[in-house]
Amino acid sequence: MKFLISVIDTQSRSPHSSEEIAAIDRVNQEMIDLGYRIFAGGLESPAKSAVFDHRAGKQDIHEGPFLDGPEFFSGFWIIDVPSVEVAREFAAKGSVACNRKVELRPLLG
Repeated sequence: MKFLISVIDTQSRSPHSSEEIAAIDRVNQEMIDLGYRIFAGGLESPAKSAVFDHRAGKQDIHEGPFLDGPEFFSGFWIIDVPSVEVAREFAAKGSVACNRKVELRPLLG
């Protein structure tokens, strides 16, 4: 079963502490050791994003995020685990390690 774990951050939040980075590294290593991690990555600030809409001949480009609000996704894991229970365990571990909220969402297909 494949899942996306998204890390939820805020603009006013401090960067990760060295303790948080070490905890994130441990969660990453556990996922790798168990063969669960497909990919993990951090994301730049939403201020550096752009939204493209080229449907039906349009050529709209909007500089900035799709949704503007106090919270945004700052990183993510894509995992392949044997059950939803294992996915939930790693979402909880990710939240503790990052010291942030996370969202767990199943991938389609």
